[in-house]
Amino acid sequence: MSNLISPHGSDKLKILLLEGKERDKELKKAETLPKVVMTTRETGDLIMMGIGGFTPLEGFMNKTDWEGVCKDMKMANGIFWPIPVTLSHDSKLKPGTEICLISGETDEIMGTMKVEESYQIDKEFECKHVFGTDDNSHPGVQTVMAQKDWNIAGPVKVLSESYFPEEFKGIYQRPSESRKVFEERGWKTIAALQLRNPMHRSHEYLAKIAIEVSDGLYIHQLVGKLKPGDIPADVRVNCINTLVENYFDKDRVLTGGYPLDMRYAGPREGLLHAVFRQNFGCTHMIIGRDHAGVGDYYGPFDAQEIFHRLWPGALECKMLPIDWTFWCYKCGGMASMKTCPHGKEDRLFLSGTALRKALSEGGEVPAEFSRPEVLNILREYYGSLKEEDKVEVKLHGHATGDAKK
Repeated sequence: MSNLISPHGSDKLKILLLEGKERDKELKKAETLPKVVMTTRETGDLIMMGIGGFTPLEGFMNKTDWEGVCKDMKMANGIFWPIPVTLSHDSKLKPGTEICLISGETDEIMGTMKVEESYQIDKEFECKHVFGTDDNSHPGVQTVMAQKDWNIAGPVKVLSESYFPEEFKGIYQRPSESRKVFEERGWKTIAALQLRNPMHRSHEYLAKIAIEVSDGLYIHQLVGKLKPGDIPADVRVNCINTLVENYFDKDRVLTGGYPLDMRYAGPREGLLHAVFRQNFGCTHMIIGRDHAGVGDYYGPFDAQEIFHRLWPGALECKMLPIDWTFWCYKCGGMASMKTCPHGKEDRLFLSGTALRKALSEGGEVPAEFSRPEVLNILREYYGSLKEEDKVEVKLHGHATGDAKK
């Protein structure tokens, strides 16, 4: 009997990835079916369904589930789910049609689906509920508004994990693999740290607070697609591995990667992060300042507040809330709003945005911002960029300490 937390909405992982002869047979069949090309976001969602990361989903959502998730964060069967998982297409497909799912990035056959429903959606309705805005400057809104006219729903069979197992060998993990490590180490309470940036000192501080109150820490980084100007996954992986190697007790930490694109949905995405971290075996989700946010679209602690509004039993993975953290020169180290009595003039606020801006513009980065080994990797990366490849990074209130709490 496992000591680990159960997967979300199920007593076992719902794994839709076929292997061996079963995969070979379905792949041969897929080659004869009509093709539907997926975006990177849709491909990542399909892979997560394949490996059990999106347990208990069995396929892309129908209209009833889509609407329930948008409005109430609840599917038709009553199971909590915070963000729609949908597949768009340029035409209506007849129920019962079997299709081959193709990665638009690699042209690889990723899976098959039996269409149960085709439906059109109000994209602004989805954006207002999921992102809290329909402003087309928001990268998540841009993604939804760029979807094709029809959504197609139905159960899927997954045939590939794309390039992730090879390109991110040693980092990319299935939930069954992380759970096996947690079992072997005897961990019962596991905190997940979500990362889309290299770890600066605030991330490191959050991580070590979590380790103090848990059996272990799962540093779980996104290796899917980000918005322009964000640091590529391979560079980030190198930074995080270097930091863990030099500054963490490796018996208390496991690093892993997952194949999703960022949605930049702030509070709703924080909930999604907790859902699939539960499937990976985590009991707690670290939620700090501006979790999964972008620009000034969300308050610095909106992602914490949304957890408090969940109904009983919605989600077993609990939030581990941590206040705004920074380097305090008077304290002589990392501190938070709860522990530091000093003023803003004594504090260095740390954020991935501020770090990217300084490095991309060739500016000075205070030594307190990040460990020297990490800064060396980042300076090398930014130094290799051609001028035309650089993207302007704009600072927002959450990056400077000016946002209202």
